[in-house]
This record gives sequence, structure tokens and C-alpha cells, in this order.
Amino acid sequence: MKNKLFLMMAVLLMGSLATHAQLKRFSLGPYVEAGFPVGDFGDINKTGFGVGLNADIKLIAGFGVTGSVGYMRFGGQTVGNTDFPAVAAVPVRVGLKYQLVSILYVKLEGGAANFVGDLDGSAFLLAPGIGIRVLGLDVQAKYENWFRNSGLGFFGLKAGFNF
Repeated sequence: MKNKLFLMMAVLLMGSLATHAQLKRFSLGPYVEAGFPVGDFGDINKTGFGVGLNADIKLIAGFGVTGSVGYMRFGGQTVGNTDFPAVAAVPVRVGLKYQLVSILYVKLEGGAANFVGDLDGSAFLLAPGIGIRVLGLDVQAKYENWFRNSGLGFFGLKAGFNF
């Protein structure tokens, strides 16, 4: 699974470099993120960490389209005599982005979190956020929820660099 994810990211990066000269309004780059689980999810899982690849396409009047694919893992905890497993997923997100002022934006993403490891299946995800982008550096704060039997919600901080 890790080899397939690495291969997919490498292909996307090479494709981006080839088209970057043609599409000035397109950017692509890596990101890292941290997720702080809340509610019942926070009671049984530790802080999560992830990596991935993000793409942005600028449209008109401050609007844009964004998308990302990555890997995110929340460690499990022991509560009482019960061991809860880690939660790992490959989230695939697409969304809309609106630039409020020159460096400040809001965005709303949706997609699927495809579980790997101890859990199987997938969950619908929804992630509103706010961020700043200065040159290529992009920093975002968000709340993301993976809707499965019960919601797996977390506050996240995401930092990336777009080329």
C-alpha cells in the first residue's frame, strides 16, 4: 500500500512539473498535518499525523478548486483494560477555496477517508478550514470529520509548500 501511495504521489508530482509552465494558475506541493481528535474519538485515540500532496487551481473572482491525497494515522490508546486500535486512512479531498484578502482564504473540502490497517472500508469526510498563503507557503487550520458509524472528528493544522 505504501509503495502504491508513493508511486501515485511521484506520478502526480512529475505531471505537475510538466504542466506548471503551461498553467500559471496551477500549483502542486507536499504537506504535513497534525490532527487533534475531539469527543469520543479523542477519548480512544492519540494525536494524529499525516503527509500528502495538495493541488490548487485558481479560477475567477477569488475562487479556486483544491484537492489532496495523503496518509493520516491516529495512534490507539488503552482506556481501563481496553486497548483501542490505531486509526489510519488515506483521505482523498476535493473542494472550493475563496480568497478573502490577498493572503487569507477559506475553503470547504469533501471526499472519502479510505481506512487501512485495523479498520476497513471508508467514510465520507467534510473539512471546513481557514488559512494563509504567502508565496508558496500554505498554513491552514481546519475541523475535519470522517462520517462513519459515529463521527471521527478532529481539529487539524496543515502546512505545505506549493510549487
